[in-house]
Amino acid sequence: MALCAVLIFAPAGSKAQRVYDVDPQFSAVDNANYDSLLNSFYIKKTVKSLGHHYLREASSSALAFDNIPDSVLMARLRALPTIVPMTYNGDVRSYIRMYANKMNVRIDVTLALSEYYFPMFEEVLNRYGVPDELKYLTIVESAMNPQATSRMGAAGLWQFMYSTGKSYDLELNSLVDERRDPYRSTVAAAKYLRDLHGIFGDWTLAIAAYNCGPGNINKAIARSGGKRDFWQLYDYLPRETRGYIPAFIAATYIMNYYHEHGIKPNKIEVPIHTDTVTVQHDMLFSVVQRFTGIEVAELRALNPQFRTDMVPSSAGRYAICLPLNKLQTFIRMEDSIYAVSKDSISKRTQYNVVQRETIRVVHKVKKGETMSKVASRYGVSQADIKKWNRKKSNTLQVGEKLVIYKRNPNYVAPKPQKPATEQTDNPVTTPEADSIVTISADREAVVQSVVQGEPERGQTTQQQSAANKNKVYTVKKGDNLYSIARANGLTVAELKKINNLKSDNLQVGQKLVVR
Repeated sequence: MALCAVLIFAPAGSKAQRVYDVDPQFSAVDNANYDSLLNSFYIKKTVKSLGHHYLREASSSALAFDNIPDSVLMARLRALPTIVPMTYNGDVRSYIRMYANKMNVRIDVTLALSEYYFPMFEEVLNRYGVPDELKYLTIVESAMNPQATSRMGAAGLWQFMYSTGKSYDLELNSLVDERRDPYRSTVAAAKYLRDLHGIFGDWTLAIAAYNCGPGNINKAIARSGGKRDFWQLYDYLPRETRGYIPAFIAATYIMNYYHEHGIKPNKIEVPIHTDTVTVQHDMLFSVVQRFTGIEVAELRALNPQFRTDMVPSSAGRYAICLPLNKLQTFIRMEDSIYAVSKDSISKRTQYNVVQRETIRVVHKVKKGETMSKVASRYGVSQADIKKWNRKKSNTLQVGEKLVIYKRNPNYVAPKPQKPATEQTDNPVTTPEADSIVTISADREAVVQSVVQGEPERGQTTQQQSAANKNKVYTVKKGDNLYSIARANGLTVAELKKINNLKSDNLQVGQKLVVR
């Protein structure tokens, strides 16, 4: 979203007047992350509230903001208890204006999410000696969206690239991407920022280096003749980094003074109280849902680091995040969850990575290239290129980078599935299109019947009950409803019905009718 330039005087002590502009590309990335956030699980749960919210008129118009004197904004920034200097100038004002007006319908969602993430951010940052205010970098980086992915492949709340994530001990494999793990990625970000401060001895330069890498900061220092102040290095830095510090200062401002601009936090049904449980054995989200009632979509939202709906145990490295009010239910049914998950996973007949139909490339525009030539080269339409890059015209600039999704030459279309009556395999697709798990359909049907209380094939509930009549089983240590029902050819629902059980709790020595 291109934003208009704001012409103002530089702060006292500067030598010249200057026109500042919000970087359109930088803003487009911001908006893409916010738009992705608005489609997330918890936001969708409050769709009615959001719909009403979007219809309201902003109580602070652009004109009203433009009437706010520089001295007021400057005084508010100076009043913030921060270690990082909250410099005020035209760049900063432009970004504050963007957050206060152009993006106010998104900022109120971010304010709600901050209640969930900020306590954890603050604890980790303080542990590693990083200023508390650097938590606001997540607003600039990802709009506080753990599923955010940049055009260059950076991922998660803190937008780690693959190589940087690996160097800070984040696990990245076919099943797990810890760049999206809110806690582990925050630890990695705190360590990285601490290390960057150790290199430059200045928090503003450390933040800039977080954006463009320490190499680019060192180049800027060399080209400036050895200057080590961000604003003196401004003209020697990459364009995006020039906007990064002002955007960070503006995000810090708006998160503290949003009420001065008519912005109110939107109430989102995020489970503020959560806890984690270390995973002892592989488990499936679908099985967790059956035993605890937590929706698979909610499990994905709370555990964005898992690429598929399977949580690997991996020698106790991984933990699953759960709503606190469901924690006891999970612990009580944990053995059953592991048992059913293992049964499903062990019958897996295929686990393979399937090529995507398209692949993503970044094209750098060369002299003489037009939109038509670029589209023809990659076999795509001009309309698609404009949509992928949020462009409104066909005009290209030399050096401009375009994201293109071209056809993957290695892609092989999957074979059509057999009709349900003849099908031997039941595909269970994962959230990401590049992987697929196939589980034996017959086996899954048995597992489902055990958990959901449906009779196995070829038997009715009445037939099973009649066949199982009059046999009594005494509950032993370690028993649960699932293990007892399965050993006696019953479903959990049938076992509970026969014995008039209202809960899943059992006592050692308890007598149960099983035949």
